[in-house]
Amino acid sequence: MILESIVTTINQDGSVNVSPMGPTVNGTLQNFELRPFNTSQTFANLKRTRSGVVHVTDDVGLIAKSAIGKLAPLPEFFPAKKITGQVIANTCRWYEFQVEYIDENSARTNINCKTLHTGRVRDFWGFNRAKHAVIEAAIMATRLDFLPREEIQEQFQRLETIILKTGSNQESEAFELLSEHVGHQTGNNASA
Repeated sequence: MILESIVTTINQDGSVNVSPMGPTVNGTLQNFELRPFNTSQTFANLKRTRSGVVHVTDDVGLIAKSAIGKLAPLPEFFPAKKITGQVIANTCRWYEFQVEYIDENSARTNINCKTLHTGRVRDFWGFNRAKHAVIEAAIMATRLDFLPREEIQEQFQRLETIILKTGSNQESEAFELLSEHVGHQTGNNASA
């Protein structure tokens, strides 16, 4: 199963890299696989430090902003307990991990990880179609280089309907940010 989440890693200058990522997980999350592109900052950091933190969160604004590189200011963090890393303070739960194996034989690297420590900050809000729609839109916004423009526009129109019917201000604002980003990249308004 792929669990949509946020991964934090430490950059070479000591700053925190925040990236949405969907690790392949089992029921216990004791071991999981990350598949970053080998050109990504997350990959470079994991190869160098061999550790990071996976966050399970319902904050779709954070997911949307980090997906398109517009996460400013950075969220509040606190130090991880078992690794040199940072935990997002407003997460639901987190998993500190170490890298056990890296396979670089394809464009998307396979990184096998082992959980060293887990913690919980707050309850997960619950299922909401609008939150899921924002996550789908964020994923599409990261694939502008290889998805057809028409497919993106059709998907954004469908997702916008879901967000308008079932979302709150958080989902609407996150979707608007993603729509503007996609519109600038494709030369059109993605949701119009």
